[in-house]
Amino acid sequence: MKRPTLASRGAPQKALSEKEFIALFATIMSLTALSMDAVLPAFRDMANALALTDVTQIQWVVSALIAGMVFGELVFGPVSDVIGRKKSILTGVAIYILGSLIAMTAHTLEVLLLGRFIQGLGVAAPKTVSRALVRDLYQGRAMARIMSYIMVVFILVPMLAPAFGQMVLLVGDWRWIFAALMLQGLIASVWLITRQPETLAPENRHRFELKRLVREARYIVSHREVMCYTGMSGLTFAGLMLYLGMSQSIFQDLYDTGDAFPLYFAIMAGGAGLASFTNGQLVMRLGMRRLVWVALSLKLTAANSMLLAAWLLGGVPPLWLFLCLGVPIFFSMGLLFGNMSAMAMEPLGKMAGIASSVTSSLTSLTAVVLSVIIGAFYNFTVVPLAAGYVIFTGLAFVLMLTANRMHKASNHVTQETTPSQ
Repeated sequence: MKRPTLASRGAPQKALSEKEFIALFATIMSLTALSMDAVLPAFRDMANALALTDVTQIQWVVSALIAGMVFGELVFGPVSDVIGRKKSILTGVAIYILGSLIAMTAHTLEVLLLGRFIQGLGVAAPKTVSRALVRDLYQGRAMARIMSYIMVVFILVPMLAPAFGQMVLLVGDWRWIFAALMLQGLIASVWLITRQPETLAPENRHRFELKRLVREARYIVSHREVMCYTGMSGLTFAGLMLYLGMSQSIFQDLYDTGDAFPLYFAIMAGGAGLASFTNGQLVMRLGMRRLVWVALSLKLTAANSMLLAAWLLGGVPPLWLFLCLGVPIFFSMGLLFGNMSAMAMEPLGKMAGIASSVTSSLTSLTAVVLSVIIGAFYNFTVVPLAAGYVIFTGLAFVLMLTANRMHKASNHVTQETTPSQ
């Protein structure tokens, strides 16, 4: 496979090695995961510091972040087609740092949520534009392979993020977590500025034309196969969001794990990290669709088993059984994320910026709405989580069947090689 190369002529920066390219964009994209998960161990401290009468309100700090991402994803994709990928990512990280500063200095829930919303608005840029940048350089199975390796680190970060947050709480209060997030944003920015060439050549950029954006957005949302993959991504992300909102209560309230919560959180998430690495090894040989079918089948089986166990055992199966069924679910998620993203972006290479924007925002919006709806049924048992997994995976299975029929009917021939640079 060829190394990522520069799309613009005469630029002074050399192309990164594949390993550094993967490491850089895993670091940049992991800002999203770290922002969501590092604060989980601090929920109780934050609720006490802000004198909340209803401690469940502190869960809104995750929802506020995702809400900001939904809006940011709609903006930064088209912007990156106009000003380039690097400038868009750096602008977003600057906004993210501002949001972190506001959250760090908040003394009321409202100000904290404002900071989190601004964080989400900013972090949408690296989350969305990075996909467009990868699409500038790769397509088909090659793109799925690169995205899978990026997802390994992207998923390892949330595995360790609660432990990181717990360590910060040993030396400072919850505000220090936001200071650490600001520092990571600065480090990622410097790395991007000094090492990664721009991938969108000036001659390939668009002027900002509202009519063109509306026309392209309409094309994307009317592309039924792309919308099926986007819906699948949203359903998968909804399952992850549901788990994030419930995980602290499940492990500490139901299973009384105390300070060991980050360890059990990491065990669950470890399945997804292993799957992303496995996917990177297998996707070039087996193809994206075959691996997606395997992942959906495994996830649906494990989710139904978890729901049955919870129903038969009074809503709270033993911790060992919960982990044994949860790890395969997360393994399936790891197989799904990279492949679904690549399949959604594959037909839209000529409009990668706005395509990434539209698909990412729809994915996040779907995840927020569905996770909030199912999360409202949380009753201090595992049943709502397991039921959510069953519902989301069953719907994703139907969407994959539909997309597969469309793919065959369209007689679309996919070029599964890395483009020459």
